Amino acid sequence: MRVLFTTSEWPTHFFPMVPLGWALQSAGHEVRVACAPSLVPVVRQSGLVPVPLLGGPDPAFKTRLARYWEFAARQRPIEPGELLHPVTAEPMDRLEEFEFAAYRAVHRDANLRSMRESCDRTAEFARAWRPDLVVTEPQNVEGVLAGRLLGVPVVCNLFGLVGTDETEPGLDIVLEDHSDSFPRYGLPPMATGLIDVVLDPCPPSAASRTLRPTLPVRYVPYNGPGGAPDWAGSRPDGGRPRVLIAWGTSVSGIYGSRAFLVPGLLRALAGLDAEVVITAADADRAGLVADHPRVRVLDRWCPLKLLLPTCDAVVHYGSGGTGMTAMTAGVPQLALPFSAEQRMNSSRLTAAGAGFQLDGFAADPAAVADRLGRLLAEPVHRERAQALREEALARPTPAELVPQLLDLGAAR
Repeated sequence: MRVLFTTSEWPTHFFPMVPLGWALQSAGHEVRVACAPSLVPVVRQSGLVPVPLLGGPDPAFKTRLARYWEFAARQRPIEPGELLHPVTAEPMDRLEEFEFAAYRAVHRDANLRSMRESCDRTAEFARAWRPDLVVTEPQNVEGVLAGRLLGVPVVCNLFGLVGTDETEPGLDIVLEDHSDSFPRYGLPPMATGLIDVVLDPCPPSAASRTLRPTLPVRYVPYNGPGGAPDWAGSRPDGGRPRVLIAWGTSVSGIYGSRAFLVPGLLRALAGLDAEVVITAADADRAGLVADHPRVRVLDRWCPLKLLLPTCDAVVHYGSGGTGMTAMTAGVPQLALPFSAEQRMNSSRLTAAGAGFQLDGFAADPAAVADRLGRLLAEPVHRERAQALREEALARPTPAELVPQLLDLGAAR
């Protein structure tokens, strides 16, 4: 069987699909990953085969633009550094610094052409390669187009605890076809109804809202290549707890330097008798001063799945990948989300009793210290995190799912 994977430009949306790609390849099937050129090294490092077909506006730009419209609708002055310019990613002092009408007049046609060409390249490759199945993630329309065009099943792989049919504002993670490519190919407009099956890694206690037929699947963490330092496999000296602060790169590129909360977190945790481990991007680590007496700042990338087994708590911004990886490790979580998707990821983990959630934009140091102290001192949070882990591990592995996917492809 041939399986075409398609993914957006966010590596963290691709990572959850990698174990399924491994399972299919190990079972003797051919896998190709249609991706943007910028993602080719990421796909190669995973051991899968990239096909650089996709294009269109940068997803970080699209997210900043959506945030600009959110602020414009409020009709109030912005605070310095509160909003980034959609194009330059520089902090804005006034909404008027970005003129959408002028941007649209210059770039609209080029953006639409880029999106149409991305769909056309994917359609051309699919017609030539003839996959039996398409596996995509919610923020990619080209895979749905290819599947519907060839009449083969389209399987959508969730990348967090947010489903394809959420009803709350800001949670419509399945993208629209702004280029009108589906009608060009004689297909119905892009919609969640064109997805045949959703691969759902959400355990029952943290279930997402998905109305499509679903196949439960275990979330197998893949956080990119890399190794762990020697100390990561053992407990800290003196029986102290270990707290991981996991801070990725995307939030600063969307919400600005104010979203890099690590210095404030260190100040909040200065009185905590614990070892603190920090993972952050190179640019974010520069100049990081630790007020906490026992801090390890990792100087290179280390996959979170290698760090979390010896951690007693993790602090992050509500990322689906970090939250799901911590969930499978049974580690209590303190989430400081910024977006609607991050808040929903965090809310569902909190509702399951596996941690706490505070507003990333208004994180109070005293509240951070209080919640983290409770995660470490109150056994119920570790117990609920362990129970959620057992639920997650009870779901079928990607390898166990391969026969069902074969049947799905053969049925067409």
